[in-house]
Amino acid sequence: MAKKILIVDDEQDIIELLTFNLEAEGYSVSSARNGDDALLQAVSGKPDLIILDIMLPGKDGREIIQEIRKNPATANMAVIFLTAKDSELDEVLGLELGADDYIIKPIRIQTLLARIKAVLRKNKNSESAASAAIILGDIEIEPLNYRVIRAGRPVHLTRKEFEILLFLAQRPQRVITRDVLLSAIWGEDIVVIDRTIDVHIRKIREKLGRAGDGLIETIKGVGYRLAQKNT
Repeated sequence: MAKKILIVDDEQDIIELLTFNLEAEGYSVSSARNGDDALLQAVSGKPDLIILDIMLPGKDGREIIQEIRKNPATANMAVIFLTAKDSELDEVLGLELGADDYIIKPIRIQTLLARIKAVLRKNKNSESAASAAIILGDIEIEPLNYRVIRAGRPVHLTRKEFEILLFLAQRPQRVITRDVLLSAIWGEDIVVIDRTIDVHIRKIREKLGRAGDGLIETIKGVGYRLAQKNT
């Protein structure tokens, strides 16, 4: 199946140039000319890669990538900034915001195609790693199947409980704030209170039983941390 690429740029000639060359390489291409449309297409179209300009009407590229990275449905999408903003500071900021690459206009098509292939290859490897089972003592978490096994027996977690446990397990030894968990699991458009996270954590601990004792640490006034490293 052809890889899907979403081009986000307000210059029609850029969109046409990129579309022609990317389709010639076998990619499936769509486009958006503003931030709101880009975010809608990112969720509905699930592109493998977004080529994103910074200077756009309405939401600019930096705002768009921040929203992409905060939404669990789009957080792992590959993003390349393609922009006329050519200062080193702009590039550093773009990469710090979560871009996989930063390419400065004017476009060199062959260079762009090579870097697109590199980013897609890197993202595929990352997805493979993210889908691998996580072992925590006698607890096994299977991301693709939404399944948790403890000492050979299934642990019946709700979807939200599973997503919280997986989010923590993929970031061992890191303190995760309640705000980050709320945004990652529920999204920013859903209004829930901090207490919701606490209740879900308590239920996860109860369902894991003795095997879960001390696995998820409470960092008072901040959030939670997975105490045990992957084994």
